[in-house]
Amino acid sequence: MSAAKNKLFEITNNDSGLHGQYKTWFLDYASYVILERAVPAVEDGLKPVQRRILHAMKEMDDGRYNKVANIIGQAMQYHPHGDASIGDALVNMGQKDLLIDTQGNWGDVRTGDDAAAARYIEARLSKFALDVAFNAKTTQWQLSYDGRKNEPVTLPMKFPLLLAQGADGIAVGLSTKILPHNFCELIDASIKCLRGRKFELFPDFQTGGMIDVADYNQGKRGGKVKVRAHIEEVDKKTLAIRTVPYGVTTTQLMESIVKANDQGKIKIKKVTDTTAANVEILIDLAPGISPDITIDALYKFTDCEISISPNACVIVDMKPQFISVQDLLRISADNTKNLLEQELRIKLAELQEKWHYTSLEKIFFEEKIYKELEKKHDSWEKVIEAIDKAFVPFKKQLKRDITREDILKLTEKPVRRIYRLDIDELNAQIKGLEGEIKQVKHDLANLIDYAVAYYENLLKKYGKGRERKTEIKQFEIIEAKNVVIANTKLYINREEGFIGTGLKKDEFLFECSDLDDIIAITKRGIMKVVKVQDKVFIGKDILHAAVFQKNDERTTYNMIYTDGKSGISFAKRFNVTGVTRDKEYDLTKGDDKSKVNYLTVNANGEAEVVKITLSPSAAARIKEFDFYFEELGIKGRSSMGNQVTKYSIRSVKFKEAGRATLSGRQLWFDDKFGRLNADGKGVLLGSFEAEDRILIMYSDGYYEITDQELTQRLDAEKILLIEKFNPEKVISAVYLDKKNLQFNVKRFKIETTTLKNRFLFIKEGDGNYLEAVSTANEPILAVQTGRGDQVRKAKFKIARLTEVMGWKAVGTKLADFSKSLQMEWVKPKEEEDNQPGLFE
Repeated sequence: MSAAKNKLFEITNNDSGLHGQYKTWFLDYASYVILERAVPAVEDGLKPVQRRILHAMKEMDDGRYNKVANIIGQAMQYHPHGDASIGDALVNMGQKDLLIDTQGNWGDVRTGDDAAAARYIEARLSKFALDVAFNAKTTQWQLSYDGRKNEPVTLPMKFPLLLAQGADGIAVGLSTKILPHNFCELIDASIKCLRGRKFELFPDFQTGGMIDVADYNQGKRGGKVKVRAHIEEVDKKTLAIRTVPYGVTTTQLMESIVKANDQGKIKIKKVTDTTAANVEILIDLAPGISPDITIDALYKFTDCEISISPNACVIVDMKPQFISVQDLLRISADNTKNLLEQELRIKLAELQEKWHYTSLEKIFFEEKIYKELEKKHDSWEKVIEAIDKAFVPFKKQLKRDITREDILKLTEKPVRRIYRLDIDELNAQIKGLEGEIKQVKHDLANLIDYAVAYYENLLKKYGKGRERKTEIKQFEIIEAKNVVIANTKLYINREEGFIGTGLKKDEFLFECSDLDDIIAITKRGIMKVVKVQDKVFIGKDILHAAVFQKNDERTTYNMIYTDGKSGISFAKRFNVTGVTRDKEYDLTKGDDKSKVNYLTVNANGEAEVVKITLSPSAAARIKEFDFYFEELGIKGRSSMGNQVTKYSIRSVKFKEAGRATLSGRQLWFDDKFGRLNADGKGVLLGSFEAEDRILIMYSDGYYEITDQELTQRLDAEKILLIEKFNPEKVISAVYLDKKNLQFNVKRFKIETTTLKNRFLFIKEGDGNYLEAVSTANEPILAVQTGRGDQVRKAKFKIARLTEVMGWKAVGTKLADFSKSLQMEWVKPKEEEDNQPGLFE
């Protein structure tokens, strides 16, 4: 036994055998993948393959395009992992349109199309790359993998490239995902960082779209961003997707839409990809399907909205570290400042060396020291000594000692006749060098200002056309239940007490979504809320079943039941706002023999009148009477209710419809998301009855009448006025007639009744837009023109300026167009004015 233990100990502690090699190989492999393949370095933001490609391209650079196949071959001298990895990395960098100028078919990140073969496409370093990424004098070098050539350890990158390009990589035990950021914003942030001011950074994608950065968490682990495509409503039957989310291709997007349609989440007729220079995916809707709900459903159930979790991991001092994008930018700004300082110090040394030699040359010729070369000395060494001795009186004019190399360099210059003009030229060179030295020393003394100027120059040279493409906005939370279409049929067996989608031989109830909850109430008075299922038991003798709306405070249940223990009948009115799914709730006093005599469900709290007939054997003198539900207050579902009668009830029958006992529903408009809501978010529009409508006036001169549907999407950025619609109100509108360069005013009433259609009520023409609109009875418009001392102000009483006309009328001229003209409606308290006239 001891021999076996000794053998095991020998095996586990032997580093030369197979077991010993396995002990270290995995760690070696993991370290290699992390450091040499998957994770970028913090100094230049590049992975090794990217750095080697750029170095190879710099060696080949002559200003002309090179075949990508040749670049791959050149890079293989430095990268030991084959042509495929080099080619993929090169195409990836080329598609980002920052460091590499491309020519030919390089594919399309929006559609997922691959680049053409390497032999057909060409590339060269961009001017930007040559400016920010290369300087042999400040580069640290190392031997390539085979020891034949030198390659850079890191490139002297004077720009936050890692944040501009982004990075993805999966290593052993960790991964990195750094999202790309905007070129111009990175430069602005770098300047703020150098100045010690606060800055913010948010992702920006080539593919455009919209992004919600509320949970970005500075790009660190645990954060996430939501990215959406732009979806437009072309008409009531067609939607158009104009951008794709980052990392999603048009093909993937279409597949996700088709999948959602097949699963019944959305209902469409056809989806067509017409992408060319710009992304365009057209979606034809099925008849009767709401475009607004479909847009929400596309965001909820397809790749039109995706969530991305950033994870900024970089190599710092040969170790992977997780840091924020703010810290990455600070490191980049400090690194850029240090590189600029190195370049300045190298330049200063070169200028001082040049000044030293030019001064030597001037003295050499001006003081005729060169004539020592014409004298007969015993040896060349004596000549050198004689020249050195001749310089002794002038050494105080120099800034360093004269070396043998300096003298040898002077003797190599051709000796010819020296003119005064040559001396003057040397003096001019020295003066110019002294000016340059002074400037470099000034830049070194004011290094931050110099670095800021460097960044500003980059922005000026390369910032045009690199403005932000991705719109930053907060996304509203879309509840799946609110947008999913009715994609399944629900059936009911009332007698046996079952509900489900699989009971196709029983009574059809209604169409619903497989995400819905169903509320059901039985004759016994048991209420239960369940998920839509194939078959689920509720309880025998089901009286009512419907889709359950959580937190619904308007739907009111009117019920009369008889308590099984006492025989007394009670009436109650109640709401059901929140329940535990699959739990049974007893709506009676709890006795098993209790039963429901009457039940109605009222969407707006209506309180009807019912006729109650007592049993013939009842001792009551009056055996038939009316009961008014409006006399009851609305309470919780567990309330006992009010006593109706102590006698046995034979029947309860509906007699007369009642009025709604609830006040109108209050609606708000949330201008952040362009949504109507009943939750108090945004601007209060008022109290609405079921038949009330909403008027919307847009800045492009259209108006629209719409209903109270909360799922509709409104273009908040274009809305100038939104309020409860009153067809008797007169609308006062001022708009620009661009062709005639004048503002027109008109007053009119809305004469159309069609819902959710836009009508143009200003003069049609390019550049025309609505400037101001009001529904006040006596609107007063304050107008200001001119600037400085030339400011002129006036107030117009619009009702006295023009009569009420048709909504299609052109209107009356109000004022000539001027860029300095400003308009605003005077607040009601300022309207109190007894002076007659058109204006004040």
